[in-house]
Amino acid sequence: MGFDWIFAGELAINGALSGLMYSLIGLGIVLIYKSSAVPNLAQGALAMLGAYIVLAFFDGIGLPMWAAIPLGMVVMFGVGTGIERFTLRRMAGQPIVMILMLTLGLDIFFHAVTLTLWGGTNRSLSYGIPDDAVEVAGMLIDFTYLAGGIIALILVAFFTYFFKTRKGIVLRAISDDPVASWSVGISVENGVGLSWAMSAVVAAVTGIVFGAIQGVDYTLALLLLKGIAVAVLGGLDSVLGAVVAGVLLGVLEGMASGFLDPLVGGGSKDLVVAGAIILTIIVRPHGLFGREDIERV
Repeated sequence: MGFDWIFAGELAINGALSGLMYSLIGLGIVLIYKSSAVPNLAQGALAMLGAYIVLAFFDGIGLPMWAAIPLGMVVMFGVGTGIERFTLRRMAGQPIVMILMLTLGLDIFFHAVTLTLWGGTNRSLSYGIPDDAVEVAGMLIDFTYLAGGIIALILVAFFTYFFKTRKGIVLRAISDDPVASWSVGISVENGVGLSWAMSAVVAAVTGIVFGAIQGVDYTLALLLLKGIAVAVLGGLDSVLGAVVAGVLLGVLEGMASGFLDPLVGGGSKDLVVAGAIILTIIVRPHGLFGREDIERV
């Protein structure tokens, strides 16, 4: 029996589309690090919170989905701004490990608040994209994955452009040297608040995209592991790296699930994610496209 190229191609394409959606969660982590040099471990819980807020507008209030999604993004913009205003601003001057622990605490907090308000029952979410598969050259391509991949590419293109604008350059300056930014009149607090607000909006989009595929429940918060793998592999300060790493990770996962799972009984996807994080840190700590900073001592 020869190698099934059609099956392999199907796994690779669907894996790449899935990886593009992984890049959404990684993009939220990159946005925070790129503009404030803060590792964000709350992105998974923010994605879950954003999806539940959209569902609250849709199921709870009865708004159409075309109105519920923008309103949910507005609320998440406020949540991101509030995180900076009421928590991170008080951490100015503290060691980075303390800020890292704060974001982990925020992840646990938002996870608990979301489950307290809405429970842990899986709820369906649909933003109007059919969940059928389309056949291309004998390969079945998941249409929902295709739509999610397109959304991811649009957001990546937007933020790639954004960081070339004056405002984006200001955020990079804040990340490089907040003290120097203060000295030339840049509002560091507002810049960091904007980065968290944008990241929270991206988290909402992530929750909506994955919620349409797997439903909305506590498992959306577990996307954080995928996001960390994407951000570390691509480079914590690289928007382009998030896309490339997401696609690479998705393809590897797809191939592993298709060819290794039948042999080992499952779990190869988690092995791919863990291996990507460990190998990247050991071999190339700044990631595929991250900036390698050299500090003089």
